[in-house]
Amino acid sequence: MNDVEQAARLLADSRWSIALTGAGISVDSGIPDFRSPGGLWDRFDPFEYAHIDAFLSHPEKVWTMLREMHDVIHSAKPNAGHYALAELEQMEIIKAVITQNIDSLHQLAGSQEVIEFHGNSRKLVCLACGAKYNAEKMTELMREKGIWPPVCEKDNRVLKPDVVFFGEPIPYEASVQAQKQARECDVILVVGTSAMVFPASGIPMLARQTGATVVEINKTATALTDSVAHLSLHGSSTEILPQVVARVRELRGGGDGRA
Repeated sequence: MNDVEQAARLLADSRWSIALTGAGISVDSGIPDFRSPGGLWDRFDPFEYAHIDAFLSHPEKVWTMLREMHDVIHSAKPNAGHYALAELEQMEIIKAVITQNIDSLHQLAGSQEVIEFHGNSRKLVCLACGAKYNAEKMTELMREKGIWPPVCEKDNRVLKPDVVFFGEPIPYEASVQAQKQARECDVILVVGTSAMVFPASGIPMLARQTGATVVEINKTATALTDSVAHLSLHGSSTEILPQVVARVRELRGGGDGRA
């Protein structure tokens, strides 16, 4: 039995499957991994441009990086990997997607149950009054008015993307829901993440400790490959996930599922 077949059978037979996704699933949508060579952290020191203290001290400077990130993310479209996970949810196999990404591509692909571990770049928030804005509409409005960076309409404070900066905690509700899903699942797909950033990196281990089968899909081996994953499929998620879903569809479509 090959790896795609094995992954498909695990999903088709599961009671409660979830997915944990990272930057790798969005690379084929044109959003480079920030940590890869040429990525944002190669050109912008994250502690100088992506730490909450940096934003509080010099928001205009931080927005030189945020503007580039905003333009890249908001021009991106979901890829076959995102659509595959959305289809697994429609088939009532995937119960939730826990994502470290801030690009909303899972939702745009049709996933309904998405737990955003690091927030959502499509919203802006005022740290003074708590007002939230649609990022696309607000940045367009500000550019038309010749105002940059975008500021709150209520108190004129520079707005912050509603994402987790270095030095900020994971949103409480997202953390609670992610841990609940990890304890509940019997299969977890770990897609496009190096599993190096805590606390998200602890989710596959928690799932395994409570009895789940860990299936990893990533271009290269990760920290999970030898010690946590039961099954590792190495390659592009935009190629592998549709193959897995197609086989799940066959298995769920009737008959005994034999090739």
